[in-house]
Amino acid sequence: MRKVAFLVVLLLVGAIFGMRGTGTTAAASSVSHTYSSVLVEPSPGAPAIATPGSEITLIPKEGVNITKVEIVSILHGPYELEAFMNGGVITARIPEEVVPDDYFLIVHTPSGETVIPNGVYVFKEYPSVLRIAHLSDTHITSGSKIGYVCGDFFQRDIFKLEKNCSRVIPLHSAVATDSAYTYWTMNPGATLIVNTGDDVDTAGDYAGYRIMLDILERTSAGGRLVINIKGNHDDPPTVFTKLIGPRYFYRIIGKFLIIGLDSRGDEAHPELAQLEWMESVLEEHPDKIPIVLVHHPFWYSASLGKKGGYINGTAFDNESWAEIAPHVSWYWIGGPEHTSEDIARRFLQDVEKYNITLILSGHIHHDKTVIFIDKEGRKHWFATLTATGAPDKETNPPSRPGRSPTWYGSNLITIYANGTVEMKPVEEMFGTVFGDFVSLPVPQRFIVFRHEGSDGTAIKFINEYRPISGPLTVVVPEGAKVDPDATNITYEVLGERTIGDKHYMLLNVTIPLGTWQLVVDLEKDTKAPDLSMAYTLPSKPVPGKVIKLYVSASDNLGIRDLYAEIYDENAGKPFAYGNTTRFPAEPASGKPTNKYFLFQIPPLEKSNYEIRITAVDFYGNKVTKTLKLNFAPQTTTTTTTTTTTTTTTTTTTSPTTTTTSATTTTTTSSITTTTTTTTTTTTTTASTSESTTATTTTTPTTTTTTSKGGGKGFCGPAAIVGLAIIPLLLRRRN
Repeated sequence: MRKVAFLVVLLLVGAIFGMRGTGTTAAASSVSHTYSSVLVEPSPGAPAIATPGSEITLIPKEGVNITKVEIVSILHGPYELEAFMNGGVITARIPEEVVPDDYFLIVHTPSGETVIPNGVYVFKEYPSVLRIAHLSDTHITSGSKIGYVCGDFFQRDIFKLEKNCSRVIPLHSAVATDSAYTYWTMNPGATLIVNTGDDVDTAGDYAGYRIMLDILERTSAGGRLVINIKGNHDDPPTVFTKLIGPRYFYRIIGKFLIIGLDSRGDEAHPELAQLEWMESVLEEHPDKIPIVLVHHPFWYSASLGKKGGYINGTAFDNESWAEIAPHVSWYWIGGPEHTSEDIARRFLQDVEKYNITLILSGHIHHDKTVIFIDKEGRKHWFATLTATGAPDKETNPPSRPGRSPTWYGSNLITIYANGTVEMKPVEEMFGTVFGDFVSLPVPQRFIVFRHEGSDGTAIKFINEYRPISGPLTVVVPEGAKVDPDATNITYEVLGERTIGDKHYMLLNVTIPLGTWQLVVDLEKDTKAPDLSMAYTLPSKPVPGKVIKLYVSASDNLGIRDLYAEIYDENAGKPFAYGNTTRFPAEPASGKPTNKYFLFQIPPLEKSNYEIRITAVDFYGNKVTKTLKLNFAPQTTTTTTTTTTTTTTTTTTTSPTTTTTSATTTTTTSSITTTTTTTTTTTTTTASTSESTTATTTTTPTTTTTTSKGGGKGFCGPAAIVGLAIIPLLLRRRN
């Protein structure tokens, strides 16, 4: 059938949107980041994959009038695609001159442009080996979802780590996810990143998906191909399919066929129609090496028990299946009643029939490798990964004897064109692919704290894993530059470009072992952070009980360090809880704009204490606020009396009620807040540890007096911290 030209290129359109080869693509009158507003596919989580001169398929949303299609990266393009409509499907040709890269797909309509990160990935030629960076269960949330790490150790209770570690790091799921994507974008050993589901913690958390989309945008701008599937926490998939990608799909990368399945929500396995669809795809591509991505793992146990191991047999023989079935997870087989045994058996038959050599999963928040050997002696690898971003998992050390520990992990899995599978980095680290840990400590030991704002971007790196060099993308205002005085890593700016309504800068950086920073801004920051006390829980701290202290902290560029120190006024020295003397702040939200934080203060005995909260920005400017706690026993010997008084200070009015009967001893706590602001200009270079510091200090003081006191399982939703009251409290204090 003769193809009818679908796209008409107008000079006016070219003037508006920029011509091929220009340094930027100008922002359209309206810019959307929602792929589903114009396309069914491709999508940010399921891109089109091509080589120069080949064709890709775009399925437009019904009723959408697409006028032009382009691809662009920071360094290459924009390239306009020659496109044709046939039967409701657009066939677009990748120009021969396209440079291999991960491209944003720009779809133009009369109302503006839609920017789709990771929309098209162009290989120079298809690889004969895939090296898959496997991530799973990132559980991003716009609320609070935090675990605590120190080296290889991980706990859900901060005090368990602070007893033995001098620097405990609260790790939010959004930070953990960004760290893992950043690392595997930089790592030249990875061909692509695969995320096997539970992108967010709550399916309706639109802001959480926006955080994930921001991460995908930076990953795409860094040149790394990504494929994301959904998990049960992405179900119902209303927002997932709107922002990330379809429920299930397949993509071809040369010799390899990648099939993404949807194991749904409580059902925990694909429905029959989905398996039939998968079988039709496999039938159409008999010469490909199949790889299946599905969130819920197929196996519960193997030769080494819950740690995995080997299973021999065939699903085509009743007797053999009867021996295999007890090892199949209840997710797939339908619980103890085996209500979906037909689905489980059919899937394993497909694994054998079509020689599916690699199946990647997550969900259980623990590593597990099972190698199924069929009747022909062929190996089929089922690799299940721990949670990359979620803290809902067994701790390290484990919570109880006999439990299997885990951490925040990801993996690098290699598959060859003959179907051979390897996990070399894991084998090098642990000597086996079976055991407690079958993943690499990323982001456990490689953490990226990223701060983006109107003045620029500042990043703090904590690298305890291994030195790494590679591409890094930052979103900055146009005109921002790397400040060499505030940056202490080796870097090279490769290029920058405005794509849609965001300006991206691409750098090549080296992150050695240690703590480092990168600052890209419009001008040097000379202003100290803003820091305000909000409230304590309980409002009247009790001796011997944990104190939760909430603060508001913000900076025009970003806060590098936020910590609390406790001084015993009677002893005149810092208080130590185990090995910890600096107590870290925990973000109350995963949103980039978050400015509310929580400190968990360990139990204090009856005494006078001074809690110093310090915020330091990336230029060394700092502010300190002091909270004085006075646990003072008071004895009265009056008859039963109730007296109500009101004490007024410069910032608040606090009612005080004292009730005594006969002889009563009570403990009251008074809280006093002071502020110290330090503006510091620090010169730092990558080649020297010397710095020049000029400091001026002002000490405005405010005083507040208070004298009245007073689920289970590994896949639950985040505890969304309700801190909406904090801004109100802060306004009242002002």
